[in-house]
Amino acid sequence: MIIAHAPLRMSFVGGGSDLPSYYREHGGAVVSATLDRYVYVAVKESFDGLLRLGGEMQGSAERAGQLQHPRVREALRLLGIEGGLDLVSMSDVPAQGTGLGSSGSFTVALLHALHAHQGRQVEPESLARQACHVELERLGEPIGKQDQYASAYGGLNLIEFHADERVSVHPVACRPEVLEALGRRLLTFYTGITRSASAMLQGQNEAIRTRPHTRDSLGRMVELAYQMKRELEAGHLEGFGALLDANWQLKRELSHGISTTEIDDWYERARKAGARGGKLLGAGGGGFLLFDAPEEHHPAIIQALPGLRRVPLRLQPRGSAITSIRQGVAP
Repeated sequence: MIIAHAPLRMSFVGGGSDLPSYYREHGGAVVSATLDRYVYVAVKESFDGLLRLGGEMQGSAERAGQLQHPRVREALRLLGIEGGLDLVSMSDVPAQGTGLGSSGSFTVALLHALHAHQGRQVEPESLARQACHVELERLGEPIGKQDQYASAYGGLNLIEFHADERVSVHPVACRPEVLEALGRRLLTFYTGITRSASAMLQGQNEAIRTRPHTRDSLGRMVELAYQMKRELEAGHLEGFGALLDANWQLKRELSHGISTTEIDDWYERARKAGARGGKLLGAGGGGFLLFDAPEEHHPAIIQALPGLRRVPLRLQPRGSAITSIRQGVAP
């Protein structure tokens, strides 16, 4: 049995500029970091030659093209696999609509597990590029590229999206003590609201095509990404929350539904309790709320948001990885 685990990610600034409708004209950039929460995909040969999906996937078929699960079907087709596998997926958080990039992480883990089962090693660049090909090109999803690259590479990175479809991943070279201090400042809360990222991003794509104001806002968010990288590498954390807040205010203007009156109320309560800034993670509309605050203000912020579940999420530096298991014993 082969098990791949691909990390979820926390996007700080620049989200939305990774959409093809924007970066193909203007170029894009985001700053994101991978978390200690994962999507897992297990693959083994099936007893009878059929394809079976389990866990958070369901279905069976004789051949790949007959599967109803679109990402699994197209990943198998891409790698030329027709049948004879049992595949099971699991996730450390709800599989959809949390804002942590779970769909991209799933596709990365799936491809990584399938490559490993075929006896191939695959580099992060190829893994991310193939995951984007499955989701954006084969399935036509109205999504961006940051989740796949973040999950495949791992770590705290500035990721650039070029008009010619190239993607460049630049690690943020901040000192270990700065990264540890940043992790201690971050607070994350689960709103309990899930939404379709594809539906949210479809609205943003339309706004990018039709509204110059949206394109201008995304341009300023890209500038914030480069500014955040410079500030982190200089060890300056006091302005981190202000950059998050500036990005959030711009993101709220991108399209309808990114925020709600309830989310705005939670945000303002946290700010009054001492948060320097924050944002909804992901495309908007629900999922996880992130705040930056000095540690001494954390109890007041938690008390100000009694209806939300605090979920500690830690930054970690590793991307997608493989665990091989034979007869239940790890080698």
